[in-house]
Parts: sequence; structure tokens; C-alpha cells
Amino acid sequence: MEMKKTIRSLVTITVLLGTLSAWAQRPNAAMQQAKIDIVYLASDYLEGRETGKPGEQLAAEYIAYRFAEIGLEPKGDYGDWYQPFDFEYRAHPHAASGEARTGKNVMAFLDNGAAHTIIIGAHYDHLGHGISGSLHAGEPAIHNGADDNASGIAALLRLAAELKGGKAKGNNYLFIGFSGEELGLYGSKYFVNHPTINLGTVNYMINMDMVGRLKEEKVLAVYGVGTSPAFLPVLEKIQIAGIKITTSESGVGPSDHTSFYLKDLPVLHFFTGQHRQYHKPADDAEMINYTGLLEVSDYILALLEQLDDQPKLAFTSTKDESGDDKKVSRFKVTLGVMPDYVHSGTGMRIDAVLDGKAAANAGIKDGDIVIQMGDLEVKDIYSYMEGLGNYEVGDKTNVKVKRGEEELEFEVEF
Repeated sequence: MEMKKTIRSLVTITVLLGTLSAWAQRPNAAMQQAKIDIVYLASDYLEGRETGKPGEQLAAEYIAYRFAEIGLEPKGDYGDWYQPFDFEYRAHPHAASGEARTGKNVMAFLDNGAAHTIIIGAHYDHLGHGISGSLHAGEPAIHNGADDNASGIAALLRLAAELKGGKAKGNNYLFIGFSGEELGLYGSKYFVNHPTINLGTVNYMINMDMVGRLKEEKVLAVYGVGTSPAFLPVLEKIQIAGIKITTSESGVGPSDHTSFYLKDLPVLHFFTGQHRQYHKPADDAEMINYTGLLEVSDYILALLEQLDDQPKLAFTSTKDESGDDKKVSRFKVTLGVMPDYVHSGTGMRIDAVLDGKAAANAGIKDGDIVIQMGDLEVKDIYSYMEGLGNYEVGDKTNVKVKRGEEELEFEVEF
């Protein structure tokens, strides 16, 4: 009871003082709740939700409180909401020694009496004060991680409420807030090796990581569509709020769905794209597109409903382990930009140019679309990465970009 009072007080204070002035119109109940969830999880009070630290514990308690409020059942290791896991924290990969810590997944179950269970997950940990993994160039500061990944947790809680309300009842649902994702998928790896349900009954897994910044073009990236033949035909039929999807077949990527794919389970990962605030202190609650967040969760809910009457989905292995995939990831240089992973046109669109890096020094700007590097035509992000593999530190090349209707060429030194 005391924990509930504390959380309610903190949420009320945070909402009133931190965001009320930014909300010009009265939101509907779902949007109001999503804002409360994100504002609390991304508040300075939680100090960046670093795995194994007090802020992570507060976030876990909040998620458990919300699960209980929705009316779900605990599905942790000991009849409660939590699944603890021990790990050794190293601020840097080459540190001589580490610090023993314990993180925890937060888990809830919706039992519809079905033969199979869908796992819906999102990680809730972030970078703390940015000692490890930050792209911030200044002094250590709290990294609140509103998009990464309080947005995913808010979407998970919205889906939980809708499914508890009676939608798509042909499967059971296991909802998991993972910790340790930023350190190397620690929480999801632990769960698949110590599951609290029989993995043989799992139908498929849905992962939401950074779903709070849907852009004006409304392009939603969906990864893992090749992990089951059932996915793509259904995804292509869904019409929600003008959302357009860009897809990748691969079941492997830098988020928690990978842990499930490696256990031969179909997976889908939803993502609205990177941005200049990624892994920086400025990833705050006021930057979230709350309308877009609800639209993304509506899209996923439509997918669940469309697949609800199908038998257990077949698993298909994708080409992630091939030599070609490994080759394009071994480049030694970087252009110093954040790619727009949801760009669906020709070329590699730049979301943000990083200060002091090769692209910035050459005069390339945010929003430019790279269409050629040296003699290589850049058709998409994969050919862009292939192009980077041709260069060493100190090399120079000409990079051609499209800026509006213009084509411009810049000399870049890596």
C-alpha cells in the first residue's frame, strides 16, 4: 500500500509540474495514461533506470503496480511480478574487474484458457548517468530514455489493458518488461533460458523498442517478418491511421526479440526510428509523439486480432548467420551520422549529423539523403554499410547527397 501511495504521489507531482503546460488539449484516457507512464519512467527521480540501481527498482515497482491495476496475474519466479538475474557490470568492456549486480524482469500473465501464448515485451532499463553507452559529449548526466524505452513500456501497458478488456482472446499473453537490454540483452537472454512458462507453448513474440517518435511520414519499421510465413501477408493488409511499414526479414537485431528468435520462435520488432536525442540526456517525455504512440499500439493490436484465429505460427530461419551479413558489419570507419532506419525511398536518409564527425566536417546536413559513396550507388542503408566497408581511417572519398531537389557532392575524410 505504501508503494502505491508513493508512486501515485510521484506521478501526480511529475505530471503537474513537468508536463501540464505542454498539454494544450485535454487528451483521451489512453493518451493521458501513456503520458503518465512515460513522464514517470523518464523522470529524473529514476536517474536513468540503470540496471541494478535504485532507479531500475522504482521502475520495476511502477510496472508491477500498473500490471496489477490492469488486472493481470503475476508470472515471476516466486509467485510475484519479478524475475531477478545476477550479472557482472563493467562500465567498459575492457575493464579489469566488474561489479556484482542484480537486475529484474517484470512479468504478468493474461490467461484466456488458450493452448498457446503470445509474448509481448519491451525493455525498461536505460543508461543511468550515461557512463556507458552514451552519445553525449559533455559531463555525465541523467539519461531519461523517454523513447528508449519508456515508450515501449507505455505501448505494452496499453496493449495489456486492451487485451484484458477482451480483444483477441484466441491466445494467452505473457507481458514482460525486460531489464539489462542496454548492457547486452541480459534480461531477455535470462528469461529464454529460465522461462516461467513452457516455451513450447509460445506462439510468437512481439518486441517494442523506441516506438514513441513516429514521424510525419508515418513510416513504421517492422523487423522479423521473415521469421514466419504468416506475418507479411497480414501486415500488408492492416490500414491504421495512414501508417506505412518498411520491413526486414531478419530475426536478429540489437534488441530483445533476438533472444527469442535464437530459440526458434517467430518474432516481430517494432521501431519508429532513431533521432538526434538517441542515447543522450535530451531523450525526454516532451519529445514523444503521443498520438503516434497510440497509433502504433493500435497497429499492433490490429495485427494480434488478424492473427487471432490462426493455428500456431510456423517458424522460419532467416539469413542472419550468413557470411554476407557479417561482412557488411565489419567496417572500420563511420560517416558520423544517425541513419533514418524507417526511410522507404532510394538512398540512405540522415536523421542527424553528429558534431565534429566526418559528415559534419564535410558540410553534410540533417535530412540529406546519401545516394553515392565513391563509385558505389547507395540504394538503401545496406548498400551504405557495404560502402563503409571499402574504407580505412584516413581515406577520402566523394559523397553525393540529395538535399531537397538538389544533388550535392562533398569530399569526406574518414
